[in-house]
Amino acid sequence: MRSRYTAHVRNDVDHLAATWHADHRPHAIAHDPDIRWTGLDIVAAEGDEVEFVARFRRGGESLELHERSTFVHEGGRWLYRDGVKLS
Repeated sequence: MRSRYTAHVRNDVDHLAATWHADHRPHAIAHDPDIRWTGLDIVAAEGDEVEFVARFRRGGESLELHERSTFVHEGGRWLYRDGVKLS
């Protein structure tokens, strides 16, 4: 989870693609140059689910993404499957 957040901060779409489960990975991963990520809080982690709040700024406005993400453990790695926005 933290490595994926860091990949968003660094616009590392290769890492995002590599850590996204192939069955759920989008064909293209877009980067929004107007977003500046400012922080990550892990709210809870249990089994294959992680609830987090990621903060960012866009257009001078402070926003956040609150999500419960599901991961799949495959080949010794955790891969992002999907997520549900909570707010």
